Amino acid sequence: MSLSRELSRWYPLRPHVEQRRLWESTARFRVVPAGRRAGKSEISRRYGMALSIGPQRWPDARYVFAAPTYQQARRIFWSDIKRMVPRWALAGQNPRTAIRETDLSIQLGNGAELCVTGLDVPERIEGSPLDWICVDEIANCHPEAWGEHVRPMLSERNGSAWLIGVPEGRNHYWQMAQKAQEDATGLWSFHTWTSATVLDPAEIAIAKAELDSRTFSQEYEASFLDSTGRVYYPFRRELHAAERLTYDPTLPLVLCYDWNVCPGVCACAQEQTYRGLNPAVAPTFTAVIDEVWIPQDSNTQRVCREIIERYGNHLGDVVCYGDATGGARGTAKVDGSDWDIVEKLLRPVFGQPRTRPGRGDFEIRVPDANP
Repeated sequence: MSLSRELSRWYPLRPHVEQRRLWESTARFRVVPAGRRAGKSEISRRYGMALSIGPQRWPDARYVFAAPTYQQARRIFWSDIKRMVPRWALAGQNPRTAIRETDLSIQLGNGAELCVTGLDVPERIEGSPLDWICVDEIANCHPEAWGEHVRPMLSERNGSAWLIGVPEGRNHYWQMAQKAQEDATGLWSFHTWTSATVLDPAEIAIAKAELDSRTFSQEYEASFLDSTGRVYYPFRRELHAAERLTYDPTLPLVLCYDWNVCPGVCACAQEQTYRGLNPAVAPTFTAVIDEVWIPQDSNTQRVCREIIERYGNHLGDVVCYGDATGGARGTAKVDGSDWDIVEKLLRPVFGQPRTRPGRGDFEIRVPDANP
């Protein structure tokens, strides 16, 4: 291992605000979802190396780079770690004896050990206590690997961890990300950035053109997406949820029916103006303000009665939308179609504005057939 090779591996990185914030964080557990080829693995290699070759609190300090499988860990970390470690830091300053290919470990002159391992068999991590660990592609690890195997090994020495990777839906990694964002103790921190902040814009444009929007958002924008049971899979709470929106009895109320036998569902929406934190920018958009959800023994009558219970004193117009074929099952067999039931129950409450001074009108906007 030559000095020139060591120095060439420590090439300069492009300045990056979020990566610096990650490096300088004092949190024990740092959750780092970032886009593909965005530099998260490289930053972790450098950070772990800097920790391991410096002064140690313990004479047998242990630093680990892990991935979902042994082969992944070897491919992601091993070659680079061998090239990055300075010769002077090796035990005996001899690469042939300090670097062990058989178990992917490096013995350092300060007594510390660098290890690369896979978590496909989580028990591999157990044994000696850990001072620091980086788990790459943690979203693909066994869900129990962190809580049952890795986390306990950090307890004895107050060890720390970097949990990095690309999101894979709303799984255990998403739960970690939520925990890190909500933590107020300083124990956890959350760091994220997109591939576009690191890669060439032309490469990002190619990827965006070649991939569907969901894949691009997940892989290059580090978005936690889960299309299971969701109509709008690009949903992001920070963009699409506004906590300050509330029901306005004077605005039109839009009722959107879904004709399930069970559960019974109706989304309640209004066109509202959201002033947010900047009153000068006040967009108007459709806001889902409520939902009628009857999980068991539901039928159209129960859904309509719940709407009346909540909004019977509504002053503005009421407009209904939904499936044109509503009523093919359940209550429709006895009492007419679902839309017949909605008309029968809701029009006397929300319609006939001439008999309700100051009140709006009632309308069902459903086409004769679905698209």
